[in-house]
Amino acid sequence: MKRLAYIPFIALMLAGTTSCEKTALNEVLNTSDQEALIFMIEEEKLARDVYTELGSMWSAHQFQMIKDSEQSHVNAIAAILNANGIEYDTLPLGQFNDEGLQILYDDLINLGSGSELEALKVGATIEDLDLVDLEEYAASTANPTLISLYDDLMCGSRNHLRAFMNGINNKGGTYTPQYLTQDEFNAILAGDHESCGG
Repeated sequence: MKRLAYIPFIALMLAGTTSCEKTALNEVLNTSDQEALIFMIEEEKLARDVYTELGSMWSAHQFQMIKDSEQSHVNAIAAILNANGIEYDTLPLGQFNDEGLQILYDDLINLGSGSELEALKVGATIEDLDLVDLEEYAASTANPTLISLYDDLMCGSRNHLRAFMNGINNKGGTYTPQYLTQDEFNAILAGDHESCGG
């Protein structure tokens, strides 16, 4: 996700549990695929960590439920990394190896601490960004295992986005997509909850 440099920080089931937590195939992954996986495990960790922190501040049920789903996303990526002997660091809650993700985390926690509505918008922002990054990584690899992984993660993120938008709408708020196109965003919201990882 190299679009982090362009994030307007201050502007800135649910289910989603994936069956990617199945046995990952051991296969040769090129450098680009390895870098993508290492980045995405941190981006999924960012979602989990943000929802953990915001869930401790606000009562919206989305944070607890989606936090658990994000852990399954982390586990799915970790399974492939581990099966292929690819080393990666897992840092404590709220800490990231990628400097851009660290800045993003800090900014999103600051935004989400303002009100429950703002916290729900933070959730929508994360899923909005995550979907675009996953789509780009899926399009840039020829590896069928990774394409299947990214497709499952995108399915979960679409469910998460719908859940956050339900919360935003119920509070009388609005959210304008920052990364997805408006047409892509509208199509996701028009869709039903999906069963992911089939």
